[in-house]
Amino acid sequence: MGQPRLEVTWLFAAVSLLIVGARASGQEIISLATRANVPQAYFLARVPEQPQAVAVLFPGSGGTIGLRHEKGEIRFSPGNFLVRSRVEFVNRNVVTAILDAPSDQQGGWGMSDEFRLGGEHFTDVSAVVADLHKRFPALGVFLVGTSRGSVSAAALGARFGERIAGVVLTASMFRQTGRNSKEPGIGLSRFDFSTIKAPLLFAHHVGDQCGSTPYSDAARLSEKFPLISVLGGSPPQSGPCDPFSQHGFFGKEPETIEQIVNWMLKKPVQFEVK
Repeated sequence: MGQPRLEVTWLFAAVSLLIVGARASGQEIISLATRANVPQAYFLARVPEQPQAVAVLFPGSGGTIGLRHEKGEIRFSPGNFLVRSRVEFVNRNVVTAILDAPSDQQGGWGMSDEFRLGGEHFTDVSAVVADLHKRFPALGVFLVGTSRGSVSAAALGARFGERIAGVVLTASMFRQTGRNSKEPGIGLSRFDFSTIKAPLLFAHHVGDQCGSTPYSDAARLSEKFPLISVLGGSPPQSGPCDPFSQHGFFGKEPETIEQIVNWMLKKPVQFEVK
């Protein structure tokens, strides 16, 4: 049996064809010129009436969500845990920006782990963070990644230092995937989390069955960093490394995001979510 795929976009049949239309006030696609001839796009969700923080969300897999305008609507792939949970952030007064892969990483697989860990990714996301600081100068910016998106959030968090308000890593890619995988990469297997100088939070489902994201690795790190442990949810409707399983906090999205936002806003946190 081959290495499991992470955060794939096929999902299950009823969801794989779903796309999201967004016309509500305040929602837009923002494209920024970063590197030469390489635009970096992100989706800005509806801005809450009383925003208290900004979250930049990094989806898993190759990080490509297909942001586009189509027939007067904004459309993108909605299945990823963070993408489908965006309203949970907005409803809790967090401005939510969802990153797409930059234009030169759109073809094929998407962003590799090497790209996520490298300087070009930092250049692109620096432009996004700067744009968000201009739009919301009084608010702290948090980097939030899930699955392979945790590679981006962690690596960028280390590079930004204290210029960001915090980093949240969910269903983190603690272990590398092998050469036979359709998504090979080193993940965070060699990453030193102490290099992140901003506040750092982990969130992980206790029942995560994905081989590259075991809960046991998160539990070991809880001796140094806060960890939100999630239990329960809905029966899986995808593979163990895909979004509609414990790996994607399936059926526990609102409760998980609520505690993440509580941590971001320095409110009391329930570190065990049942």
